[in-house]
Amino acid sequence: MIRQNKQVEISSIGISAAQQAYINKLKLQRRWVRFYQLIILIAFISTWEITTRLGILNVFVFSSPTRVCKAIYEMSLTGQLFYHVGITLLETLVSFTLVNFLGILLAIVLWWNNSVSKILEPYLIVLNSLPKTALAPIFIVWLGNNMKTIIVAAVSVAVFGTIINLYSDFKNVEEDKIKLIYTLGGKKKDVLFKVIIPSNIPSIISQMKVNIGLSLVGVIIGEFLAAKAGLGYLIIYGSQVFKLDWVVMSIVILCILATGLYKLLTYFEKRFSK
Repeated sequence: MIRQNKQVEISSIGISAAQQAYINKLKLQRRWVRFYQLIILIAFISTWEITTRLGILNVFVFSSPTRVCKAIYEMSLTGQLFYHVGITLLETLVSFTLVNFLGILLAIVLWWNNSVSKILEPYLIVLNSLPKTALAPIFIVWLGNNMKTIIVAAVSVAVFGTIINLYSDFKNVEEDKIKLIYTLGGKKKDVLFKVIIPSNIPSIISQMKVNIGLSLVGVIIGEFLAAKAGLGYLIIYGSQVFKLDWVVMSIVILCILATGLYKLLTYFEKRFSK
């Protein structure tokens, strides 16, 4: 009996040691991934700066890291940069909220009524495949040259794909779970709130991570055509007056914004998983 207990203790210690070794391996792997990512970024910035200083790249066309930092500093002193970034960020967050709300709501409607889904599905596919830049001038005529046009253009970029993807995920939920709800006397709303939505929360969060990038792209498309402020406006204005430092600066800030918003959603995803 004593021997058996000792064997159990030894085996449990062995398992925990193996688990700890696996966790340490994962942590080490993550550190190496971050290290290589940082090295690539530093190498890219250094190569960009050196090639412009040596004249290999035209500094007027391609700018340089030091010129971009100078442009950020100068525009930050006047407060213009924060204003333009704030406008783009506001439009992106409003568009992102509308895309997810409408996408989930309409996907539920399609799942709820099979006839409606069969009628609307081909139209959703056509609208999703339609180039949204072709719709932007129409939105300007309909809504005017204002923020509403930009938000509608951004929503149109992502909402149709969201509806199609979520509706497809809703349909692919295990039939056994749905039958169990009906067997226990539940109704369709019970199936929706107890099976369909809980089962698809990971899919919804994944779709949100895609939508944040698409919303930002849609906002920039709208700002190219119908904006008086924002990073998209800075890109167009900078290219027109040949201030290409502003153009590159806006692109760099957009990359930082996109990364930050994506990381924020990833953080909430991890919190939800815990």
